[in-house]
Amino acid sequence: MRADRVFAYGATAGLIADRILGDPRRGHPVAAFGRAAAAVERALWRDRRSNGVAHAAVCAGGAAALGALAARAVRSRPAAARIALTAAATWAVVGGTSLGREARAIGGALAAGDVDVARERLPHLCGRDPHSLDGQQIARAVVESVAENTSDAVVGALVWGAVAGVPGLAAFRAVNTLDAMVGHKSPRHLRYGWASARLDDLAGWPGARLTALAAAAAGPDRRGALRAWRADAAAHPSPNAGPVEASFAGALGVRLGGTLAYGGRVEHRAVLNGEYGRPVEVADIERAVRLSQRVTWLALGACVALRYAVSRRPGKGRR
Repeated sequence: MRADRVFAYGATAGLIADRILGDPRRGHPVAAFGRAAAAVERALWRDRRSNGVAHAAVCAGGAAALGALAARAVRSRPAAARIALTAAATWAVVGGTSLGREARAIGGALAAGDVDVARERLPHLCGRDPHSLDGQQIARAVVESVAENTSDAVVGALVWGAVAGVPGLAAFRAVNTLDAMVGHKSPRHLRYGWASARLDDLAGWPGARLTALAAAAAGPDRRGALRAWRADAAAHPSPNAGPVEASFAGALGVRLGGTLAYGGRVEHRAVLNGEYGRPVEVADIERAVRLSQRVTWLALGACVALRYAVSRRPGKGRR
């Protein structure tokens, strides 16, 4: 069976498994990778960029190598084994169902008027400091996190799976996890995490643009999504979160961005879709989750087509 069909069947099965099962409560492969990456950091950490480069190379390269070894082990097996491996890898690296569940749990707490519970749950979804946020600000943070993590936790992985198969899936999740662990601008990681943060920017670039396009195609306001993306994305400090959040804001007809706090550090960001959008409401959380789900399946279709194109290149045959 050709590689494009293996990816199509395997990635679809993996997304269905994620939809049914979500993330395991124990023994998640990404959590195991995080523990290994933390051990590498303890061994390599110095307040130098060069050590951070080594950390990113060891961890991301190791994940890609493990994916390549697994793919090689089933290369000569029946197609069902290769499909099963792709499905398992896809399920392990995507997190769309858990993203939606957390967002809906916070939305449910806000709808019930229990802002304290919403504040307690918010750190499960994003790194915001919830203590100074009111209900509307929490709802805005949730919608922004749903938008950004649709790219980071789902679409980006599918893109690299389409390009490089199981090694691509594993490497993307490793890079994204490293950015979450050491890519932030804390004193300890300002230099050490530089390589991981830049690598995540590069790896996330195509997935973010596909997510923004899919949000425009699947959202209730296509013109609004494209307008906000074009007008406001560049003002966001992240080259990848900007297009995604702007497109979601325009598609949903809301305003995102503005002042926010991370671990005691206050940032004043540009408002996305500020001229045309309204403040985020609690009901917009459910709308964002539903849009994220539609984006996921549109992105899968695009990535299957991409895998078909990759497998059809000269010199590419059965895998």
